[in-house]
Amino acid sequence: MSDHQLRTRTPAGPAPAPRPLPGGSRAAAAFRAAAPALAVYAAARALGLLVFWVAASAAGKDPLGPLSGRWDSVWYQRIAEHGYRYTVTLPDGSVHSDLAFFPLLPALERAVFAVTPLTLGGAGLLVAWTAGLLAAWGIFAVGAHLRGRRTGVVLAALWGVCPTAFVQSMAYTETLFTALAAWALYAVLKGRWIVAGALCVLAGLTRPSAAALIAALAVTAAVTLVREYRDERRAGPVLRRNARMIAGVALAPLGWLAYVVFVAVREGSPVAYFDVQAQWGNNIDGGRALAAFIAGLPWPAALGLCAALGLLGWLVVLCVRQRQPLPVLVYAIAIVVISLIGAGYFGSRPRLMMPAFPLLLPPAVALLRLRTAGRTAAVLTVLACASAAYGAWTLLGAGPP
Repeated sequence: MSDHQLRTRTPAGPAPAPRPLPGGSRAAAAFRAAAPALAVYAAARALGLLVFWVAASAAGKDPLGPLSGRWDSVWYQRIAEHGYRYTVTLPDGSVHSDLAFFPLLPALERAVFAVTPLTLGGAGLLVAWTAGLLAAWGIFAVGAHLRGRRTGVVLAALWGVCPTAFVQSMAYTETLFTALAAWALYAVLKGRWIVAGALCVLAGLTRPSAAALIAALAVTAAVTLVREYRDERRAGPVLRRNARMIAGVALAPLGWLAYVVFVAVREGSPVAYFDVQAQWGNNIDGGRALAAFIAGLPWPAALGLCAALGLLGWLVVLCVRQRQPLPVLVYAIAIVVISLIGAGYFGSRPRLMMPAFPLLLPPAVALLRLRTAGRTAAVLTVLACASAAYGAWTLLGAGPP
């Protein structure tokens, strides 16, 4: 009997399932897949640090000062060293308490400081730079899951060369929060709701903008339950089938709530956390302060800011048109909304929106439509140089980012 006859007479059946890889092998394979994205991201941030180092040295300034020894970094280090006990009374009578700062970054700084010869400032930079790599990996994972590996690489690269990317080299919470958010969203996309909820707990101990991540999980779960109930008309099976999803959503807000309760107990008021944030000017006013700020600018600056806000709105529209998955879309839009409706310092708004990496997915897809990989690389190189120059100029300025 010929080989052809053997093949045609063999009963058709399902292909044998691939043998699952051990945990270590899966992690190694995931790292190999993400290696190009991590390399491009690290190169972009290294360029930013090099340009800043040269600029700071030329100006006769300490290059490490703006990265770990100014603005919010000092507050985090003080918490890491002494705990929550520091307040500042400003000339206008307002009181700024360190309770406005969430505890995860100071706790990690304290842990690294305890086991390494680094100073607290150096420990903060190590945490931030490590978190930046983990964030780039998570952003790659989300992009690769949605649009393929090449998109994931470009998405991580764009996050590393955005105008506010210099903050990723500072001892701030943005990189840590973005890493937790990216991996939480990836876990949701893969159906790992308990993992997503646990990462959301950590995000809630990092920044108040964890509310955007909590909303992304809650809205996605609610839509899923409503759709399945509408199809089945029986609540019991729907709830049992989605028990892990419900548990993940219930877990998600516990980190943020735990810190709010901590501040309430410490200060003896159920609304103490919100009072602390209001003293810092971080209360929610629905965007009125932003509108008043724009109205008070000279008209060229006002037009420029309106154009930037228009571009931001267009990116949101493109994300909707791109049919991004619901948790990714809700997260990105919520980060933008939270960043714009507060009454705080306006110079920080672009930094606050940096974790909204899904907004970069439409530009990443557009870059990959260029005719050659060389053109894509050229565009990313130009953006990296521009980001590095802008970062050096900002860090050497007087005001906080």
